[in-house]
Amino acid sequence: QSDQKQVVNCSLLLVFLFSCLLHLHPSLTFSLKNCMIVFPESPNNLTVTCINRDLTAVPDDIPRNVTSIDLSTNQILKITDTDLRCLSKLMYMQVTFNSISHIDDGAFVDLIELRTLSMLKNELTNLTDNIFKGLRKLVTLTLSSNRISYISPVAFQSLVSIQSVELNNNRLHRITNITPILKLPTLHKLSISCNKLTSFRSDDMHLNVSNLRSLELDMNPVRKFSIRKDIFPHLQFLNLGSSGHEMKWDVANKTFLRSVSSLSLSHADKSFQPYSAVLKTTESLKILQLEFMKTLIEKGLIDVACQIPSLRLLSVSFSDIHTINDTLLRSCSQVTELGFSYDILSELSEHSLRSMTQLRLLALNNNALSQVPLALRGLSTLEVLDLRCVFQNLTNLKVLNIQDNSVFSFDSAFKVNLHKLESLNLHNNRLSGLQYGAFRNLSSLCVLDLESEAPYIVHDGAFEGLGNLQTLSFSVRDVYDELFIGMPQLKNLTVLFNWNQKSSGQNDDPTFSNLPNLRRLVLKVYEEPLEINSLHPDTFKYTPKLKDLHIVDSDLSDLTSELFWPIPNLQTLDLSNNNFRSLDFLVRANLAALSWLEISGNELSTINETVFQSLPALTYLDMTGNPLTCECSNAGFNQWVQSNKQTQVVNGHQYTCAFPLSQQGNKFLDFDTHSCWIDGSFLYFLSSTCLVVFTVLASFIYHFLRWHLAYSYYLFLAFLYDKRRKASPHRYDAFVSYNIHDEAWVYKEMLPVLEGEQGWRLCLHHRDFEPGKPIVENITDAIYGSRKTICVISRHYLQSEWCSREIQMASYRLFDEQEDVLILLFMEDIPAHQLSPYYRMRSLVKRRSYLSWPQAAQHTGVFWENIRRALDTADRPADNRHLLTGRPNYI
Repeated sequence: QSDQKQVVNCSLLLVFLFSCLLHLHPSLTFSLKNCMIVFPESPNNLTVTCINRDLTAVPDDIPRNVTSIDLSTNQILKITDTDLRCLSKLMYMQVTFNSISHIDDGAFVDLIELRTLSMLKNELTNLTDNIFKGLRKLVTLTLSSNRISYISPVAFQSLVSIQSVELNNNRLHRITNITPILKLPTLHKLSISCNKLTSFRSDDMHLNVSNLRSLELDMNPVRKFSIRKDIFPHLQFLNLGSSGHEMKWDVANKTFLRSVSSLSLSHADKSFQPYSAVLKTTESLKILQLEFMKTLIEKGLIDVACQIPSLRLLSVSFSDIHTINDTLLRSCSQVTELGFSYDILSELSEHSLRSMTQLRLLALNNNALSQVPLALRGLSTLEVLDLRCVFQNLTNLKVLNIQDNSVFSFDSAFKVNLHKLESLNLHNNRLSGLQYGAFRNLSSLCVLDLESEAPYIVHDGAFEGLGNLQTLSFSVRDVYDELFIGMPQLKNLTVLFNWNQKSSGQNDDPTFSNLPNLRRLVLKVYEEPLEINSLHPDTFKYTPKLKDLHIVDSDLSDLTSELFWPIPNLQTLDLSNNNFRSLDFLVRANLAALSWLEISGNELSTINETVFQSLPALTYLDMTGNPLTCECSNAGFNQWVQSNKQTQVVNGHQYTCAFPLSQQGNKFLDFDTHSCWIDGSFLYFLSSTCLVVFTVLASFIYHFLRWHLAYSYYLFLAFLYDKRRKASPHRYDAFVSYNIHDEAWVYKEMLPVLEGEQGWRLCLHHRDFEPGKPIVENITDAIYGSRKTICVISRHYLQSEWCSREIQMASYRLFDEQEDVLILLFMEDIPAHQLSPYYRMRSLVKRRSYLSWPQAAQHTGVFWENIRRALDTADRPADNRHLLTGRPNYI
């Protein structure tokens, strides 16, 4: 018993601790109050976003197995040493655009797996000694746009894996502030733009060598850039940007910048010499970016740059270049990628690109060109052209981007010389239609974007010849089967169209019957009156590989389960912005693999939770924008949202009630469902528990107490009869209770002596019971109508149900009247332990004298004399009391 008590106490303690854990850490529940888990979700990659939730502190319901969290755009003021406890799996954390001014030392100590920490746009002023303690695996740290003016010399010592640090737009004013960072052996990138550094001198740095690869210094008032020793042997990218007026450039040896291959200059003043000196000390330069450099370009800076033999990419932007003449790029014959973007460029002279015989990419986007420049005609090596055009002779072109223009027709532009084109982007133009064979010669095309704000006519066979096309998006007035001929490898299809009866798949062949490899299908409908609210059951009959299906912005209000039977591998289903009022069609849809379901913006008011129980793989559910009712009809769904541990109901805690009016505007999950019903599962539990307890109890009683109960029952009956018959005279001297197996002995031995010789009047059930009367009444009348009851006991007697009842009633009379009315006569020697099942018999034998026929075999006369004396005790009670109440003995 002591051991059992200890086990019970331990169990109660565990339950208590677990309850406390749940109370203290709501993150153990699946539905988050202030955040949401981002789809796709996998067991090893759990992303949580809490963007723009008006949080003033880090929420306490962050799941402990989170690997990425975004707390951006809130009003968090500080991070305490308990806010991020136990998040040992966190790898990516963003706390940008908050008001954090203080971080406790050791606040990140549990984030042992953190790789990226971004605290852009906060109010930090100091980086203390132990602020980053524990972040041994941190690789990227962003602290831009704070108010940092002081950095402890040991603040970064814990960051033994750090590779990138961003401190842009702070208040650092001395290079000694960042020297401890430069000493970090793993550091590759340092961004300190927009600070208050007035000089960058190697003499001010107590540094032997740095492993830095990238350094951004732009937008600092640097008056002097001086490197007098070889401390940056690995530096590859240098951004000087606008470095102040009359910057002095002092690099003692060209080899000090021997690894610099990318350089960015911007906002330069009118002084040409410092920037010319910069270019002359970067002899390995491959990439040069020039922004807001109009004055120095006019002075010949591009010519100086193109004198560097290794230069391959030249980008000029925001420099107000209106015209490219024949001489501007004359020295740039080795350049392979050229960009003039956002330059208000309106003209290229016919021979301006003549010297660029190796040009593969040309970007002229966001300019003021009124026609395709003639300068493009001779660029036979060009692979990528961005005009955002005559394509003759561009035989190696692979990517063509003409999006966001006003192209309404391209006639035969794509029918010749573009055999290597892989990607064509005509998104958001003004196409009037697509003719037969419009893309027939683009045999290498893999991606085609023809999506537009308005639908257009697509003729049969418009896409024929696109045998390698895998991704297509376009706008069309009508969708029909012949439209998709010629694209057997198509995997991703996006169609914007007008939905009519033909589009529904009511024709003989399903609309998508020619797309057997389709994996992703997006159907969007223009805002026009529709003629159908459902889909033909065979719509997806020939697309068995479909995994992503999006049917949005339509008037769909009902679908059949049969529609989804041909696509059992469907994983993503988006039915947002439709008119669905019920989701019952999903119950038998056989979507065992569906993990992502979006049904936002529909007319769902009452949800049957069994719908989601029929989707075993569902992990993401978005029901935003549905008019949910906060009544008992939704109690099951309400409970399911809060209790299920598999499916994340996105923003479930923000759902509001649309009905009834008294609940309108209240939170859906705040609706009290306890007033609706007692949880059915609890009733089932209670019922089953009661049934089990009843079964166990009944079995126990039957096995151990059945004789007690039976005895009590018959005592009660005897009590009733006793009260009714106490005044009745005795008709018999004795009632003989015996079993049928002992009847021969009664007739041959007992009756001749007791009735024949001694003259007693006996009551025998077969002879004296009243016919037609209930047997229980006959037994009772016989017992109470006789002065005595003689029980002829044998093993058969003990096994007889009626004999048991007779002795039970006689026993009650014995106790009730307190008279010696019971005579026990044993026909066999029966050990006491064999009487134990017959509880009353054993207790009687222990307390009373009884007669034994086997022991009287040689003295039958004495035996019958003792019976006579026992029967005669009623008249002479004092003479016979010893025989009946003395110490038990055999006679």
